[in-house]
Amino acid sequence: MAAVRSRGDAKTTPIIVALAIAFTVTVVDPLVFSLNLPEVSRALHVPAQLVGLLGGAATLVMAAAVLAAGNLADAFGLKRLMMSGLVLVTVVNLASTLSSGYGFLLGMRLVSGLGMTALLGVPLALLKTSVPENKRAAAIGAFMAVEMVLCGVSPALTGWAVAAVSWRALFLLGPLLALASLWLTNRYVPESPVQQRGRLDVIGIVLVGTALLALVIGLAAAPNGISRPQTVLPLVLSALAAALFVRHERRTPEPAFDLALFGSRAFSVALAANLTLNLLAAGLGIALGQFGSLVLSLSPESLGLLYLPGTLLIACALILAGRLIGKYGPKPVLVAGLSVLGVSGLLMAATVSPTMAFWLLVLAVWVCNLGSLVTSTSVSETVLSEAPPGHSGAVASAQLAAGMTGYAFGPTIYLLLLRIYFKREWLADAKSRGLSATNAERTVDAVRSSLALSPGSNGFDPNLIRHASGLRLGQDFADALRLTMLTVSLLPFVLAVVALVLMPRRRKPQP
Repeated sequence: MAAVRSRGDAKTTPIIVALAIAFTVTVVDPLVFSLNLPEVSRALHVPAQLVGLLGGAATLVMAAAVLAAGNLADAFGLKRLMMSGLVLVTVVNLASTLSSGYGFLLGMRLVSGLGMTALLGVPLALLKTSVPENKRAAAIGAFMAVEMVLCGVSPALTGWAVAAVSWRALFLLGPLLALASLWLTNRYVPESPVQQRGRLDVIGIVLVGTALLALVIGLAAAPNGISRPQTVLPLVLSALAAALFVRHERRTPEPAFDLALFGSRAFSVALAANLTLNLLAAGLGIALGQFGSLVLSLSPESLGLLYLPGTLLIACALILAGRLIGKYGPKPVLVAGLSVLGVSGLLMAATVSPTMAFWLLVLAVWVCNLGSLVTSTSVSETVLSEAPPGHSGAVASAQLAAGMTGYAFGPTIYLLLLRIYFKREWLADAKSRGLSATNAERTVDAVRSSLALSPGSNGFDPNLIRHASGLRLGQDFADALRLTMLTVSLLPFVLAVVALVLMPRRRKPQP
């Protein structure tokens, strides 16, 4: 029996590694590009108003095309589409190393987004078709573990390469990962059965792509003003496109996505959990960037190192989570992951201060990553178990679409809460010191202007926020972050209760 199990594991291991590496490209490529965006912007003289577009170009394309990729994969072959995406990512990233201007690089980032779209939901869909159902949960745990290790070491290695060579070196990571996945996929991953379809639901794909793209654009603009046309118009367009998508999908005989899946309580809770965990992870990154640089005076390199310690421990936890899902079902693991995610927010709220020790930040980030990835493992198993034959690509893409929506919501919600609580705290600070609200606001505006006008320049003093005239803005910001973390920590706990109540008991997998 042990020999049979060993042969089975040896057969599935290269499949899991190949698919995990392909998916990891979609995570680490935008991440390392964002971390090194200031260096790229300076070298290519990117105008300030285009820096944000350059940094988010690939993500915008992925948001718009994720469901289209899932449908194309179901129609033309999961393996074929994923390998095409790997080839495109390799070629485009190598071409990006030759960029002589920001216009060319922007074009390459848009095309790179197309390639990475094929690597979003398709690897998980291939995992469903390539691994026996009774081993799928453990395979998903191992899949997430490989992703965790690569995501933990890639930013540090890329930062070292950029410092030693130049910013062009950051475009070598994607091709290295893509080529490794390409070789393993071609050798070990079987092609999935192709579902015979009369036609693709082009209208549905365009509508959902428009809804997601407009949502991301609107939420990105929201921190600068919710009532501004740049925020309102994309959000209205997103809502209109979403309503038209639902109406169209109910009427078309071959929909891009079967809305009947939302009749499954497990599927609906899983998507809500995926949206929540991405919202919290993205929001925490924004909050740490603000708090770490403005209050704790941490360098970008130090902020990047927050995610490295404990990587192997989380990888081991994910492998264990996969095995527990296989034994007890996804429900208890999902509840545990969401609870850990909530605890990470409470831990941050309990320890945050202007003199917060670096190791406490590391611990809070580690607990957040642990909760996020354990939850994601359970979500993936739940979603894939609901996928009808021949529609794994579209269903897996729906999971990623929910995740990208949460990732877009996170920064907006955290920044909005930080702004509200920060104003409340510095107003209370001013009142306790006998300062008028008008004078206090002038002090805050002066600090904001100094931080905004000269970030990273030789004259920038990161301690300015601490000794603003008459106010303890560092303490005020820390208190605002504490209240923000307490507020958002309610989300995973509420969803954990919902999962306990609504998710059905475990269904035994087919042998």
